Amino acid sequence: MDTICRSYGREGIAKALNAHVYGNGTQALVLAHGFGSDQTEWHYLVPYFAYFFKVVVFDLVFSANVNPKFYDPNKYSNFNEYAQDLVCLLDQLNVNNSIYMGHSMSAMIGCLAATKRPELFHHLILLSGSPRYLNTAGYNGGFERWEVDEIFKEMGENFTSWVQSFVPSAIGVNSTSAISEFGHSLGRMNPKIALSVAKTVFLSDLRTLLPQVLHPSTIIQSEKDRIVPESVAFYMKSKLGGHANVNILKTQGHLPQLTAYPLLLEVLKSVLHINK
Repeated sequence: MDTICRSYGREGIAKALNAHVYGNGTQALVLAHGFGSDQTEWHYLVPYFAYFFKVVVFDLVFSANVNPKFYDPNKYSNFNEYAQDLVCLLDQLNVNNSIYMGHSMSAMIGCLAATKRPELFHHLILLSGSPRYLNTAGYNGGFERWEVDEIFKEMGENFTSWVQSFVPSAIGVNSTSAISEFGHSLGRMNPKIALSVAKTVFLSDLRTLLPQVLHPSTIIQSEKDRIVPESVAFYMKSKLGGHANVNILKTQGHLPQLTAYPLLLEVLKSVLHINK
């Protein structure tokens, strides 16, 4: 593992992925963003949770904030290397027994990392996550194959135009600030890297991983999300190996941390047993 972690150079993965730690709590709360975003998607939540936890935020390797030399499309063609990055980061920061909240693709990255190094995690919070985005027999993932192929085609032909159409659909509500924030982070991505990551995400199938995840989990999902149907939350609950609860937010969109953060905060305060 040490050899793998050294692939980020002498200064290590924490510097390469722009990791920041806020607060002086004894337990770590690790916040991992999703596709097209970066660590700033948590800016409404970090100031509050820094009173109670040691809050860890970072950018995934595909983020426009990270040196593109670290992104290898072959290496990151599945979720394994993302999970290895997470393990390496937590090791470098000396984090154990953490509460981990992963948004979108990072929900499954956290699940995979938890099966590799269970002692690093105490509780998993899976926000707008999905083990598979494609529909198949007996499973509603939200997309037909032709729909994701069309996404890939549009991304390849005119990335800027695709961003402008995808962002409002993902945000799901009329929020100028959220559309601007997500549009900014997604639009700054290298188009080739963005297409590579999109293929990894939308074509992934990690359903068989779920029974191997033995940690207690909290699944949080908007009641209407263009990217992940509500039914996926209950599918995950039924398949996860550990105890899992589902919390459905009475809102729309794939990024409630930007569009419905007061609702999300109330759920998280309950999950994390914060009474203040």
